Amino acid sequence: MGQATVIRYTTRPEVAEENAKLVEEVFAELAQTRPDGLHYATFRLGDGTEFMHLLVAEEGSTALTDTAAFQRFQEGIRARCAAPPQFTQARVVGSYALGGI
Repeated sequence: MGQATVIRYTTRPEVAEENAKLVEEVFAELAQTRPDGLHYATFRLGDGTEFMHLLVAEEGSTALTDTAAFQRFQEGIRARCAAPPQFTQARVVGSYALGGI
């Protein structure tokens, strides 16, 4: 399994739905392109303004960042956030059927 990254951020309340829609577009594109070696999930937490992304990819993979939908998502992320996103490297200890979420 590749390197894992957890990204957490809180959007401003008035753009939380827009952010969720942009995330959904990323997953729609990934469903069409089905890149190898990429495991990715996004969770909407608490009151709906906090998001957590879990990315597991082969080291050096650009499969996610190369998608047009992800590039659109990235364009305004800092403006949508109440504070800058926090990135944490993680080590997978175990997982079960993560793709089936």
